[in-house]
Amino acid sequence: MPAAIYPGSFDPFTNGHLSLIQRGLQMFDRLIVAILVNPKKTPLFSIEERREMIQGAVKDPRIEIDSFQGLLVEYAKKKKVSVVLRGLRAVSDFEYEFQLANMNRKLQPDIETVFMMTGEDYFYVSSNLVREVASLGGNVKGLVPQNVLTKLKAKYSGG
Repeated sequence: MPAAIYPGSFDPFTNGHLSLIQRGLQMFDRLIVAILVNPKKTPLFSIEERREMIQGAVKDPRIEIDSFQGLLVEYAKKKKVSVVLRGLRAVSDFEYEFQLANMNRKLQPDIETVFMMTGEDYFYVSSNLVREVASLGGNVKGLVPQNVLTKLKAKYSGG
């Protein structure tokens, strides 16, 4: 298979994201991990911090880490990639992701979305939940790569 784009906010990058990337590389020759710049959200980590965290956790030359703003289909066209990889944790994810996939196909008919179920170890893990638990002093070890855990601890300890 050719390349696929794995888009997301990755704020922060979790072991669920990492698992999806590792499994995605079994299906695709190359993955573009595309960090979405969403001006409507106030992220915990900057784009550069997120890029560094992903690079620190993922060591594979078949992975490109990039960022984009605007429509995913326009970004995909620019990158000459027609497959989008998306992870599903629960039924509630499916409805939203299904709508996005169909809108993307409407906007760009040659875009295909491949849904991959999150591994059973991480189906309950989301970046939002990790941020919330970490902000309250909870232990998120095992939910995020070690380099991300270090960044979370520094962010919430004021360092």
